[in-house]
Amino acid sequence: MLDVRDKSRPLFATYHDACHLCHGQKITAQPRAILGALPGVELRECAESTWCCGSAGIYNLTQPATAAWLQQRKLGHLRATGASVIATANPGCHLQIQNGLRAAGDTTTEVVHPVVLLARAYAMESS
Repeated sequence: MLDVRDKSRPLFATYHDACHLCHGQKITAQPRAILGALPGVELRECAESTWCCGSAGIYNLTQPATAAWLQQRKLGHLRATGASVIATANPGCHLQIQNGLRAAGDTTTEVVHPVVLLARAYAMESS
């Protein structure tokens, strides 16, 4: 688990927009504003952050080839940010990205809900 409380070096994070939030509810700026305001966190934008990661509900089950292609495309963009933490607000996206990272042998990049980073930052403030 990466610690946002370690002020000796910034925590590089990126955000993947879940389709239901960015396309359905038009929520894109708010999660970034919260993550960008966390002390010790440097938010790095991901190219094509609003593109699907391949999960799309059960799309990864019904269309596995296309879902795998989308997953690899997304992982390439996420890796290019150099972030050690990927935040996303959808459990399907979380699993799709995490499974792709693990399949590629990446056991160090952490995938979390944005609220997890917020909670870690508040834990720091109360200690």
